[in-house]
Amino acid sequence: MSYPSNLRYSDQHEWVLLDGSVATVGITDHAQKQLGDIVFLELPKVGAIVEAGKPCGTVESVKAVSEIFSPVTGAVTEVNSALIESPEWINQDPHGKSWMIRVSLSAPAPLDKLFTAAQYEEYVRQETAS
Repeated sequence: MSYPSNLRYSDQHEWVLLDGSVATVGITDHAQKQLGDIVFLELPKVGAIVEAGKPCGTVESVKAVSEIFSPVTGAVTEVNSALIESPEWINQDPHGKSWMIRVSLSAPAPLDKLFTAAQYEEYVRQETAS
C-alpha cells in the first residue's frame, strides 16, 4: 500500500490532514487491515477536547475493539456522522471518505512526532517484521 503523501501518520496508526489550524483525522489502511471488518465506531462529540496521544474514540471490528488516539490537540468541530452509520466505509476507503473527526487546533500539530508517508511505511514494515 502506498500512503498518501499529503497526510501525516502517528505511531498508533492514525492519519492527519493539516489545513491551517484544522486537522482532519482518520485511521490508516494498515490499521483497518489489522482490525478486519469494521462494524461499530464511537467518536467524540462536537465540542469535545482531544489531546495528542490520548484516546478519543473506539473502533470495533469482528476481531477486536481498539482505541482511536488523537494525533493532535484541540476542539472537535465536526464528526463524520455518515461514517457512524456506515463504519464499513473504513475498510473501503480509509484515507478518503472515512475521515472521522475534524479538530480546531489549540496547539501546533506535533509534526516532529508524526511520520511522513515514507517514514510511516518504514514504521509499518518494521512493526510487521517483529
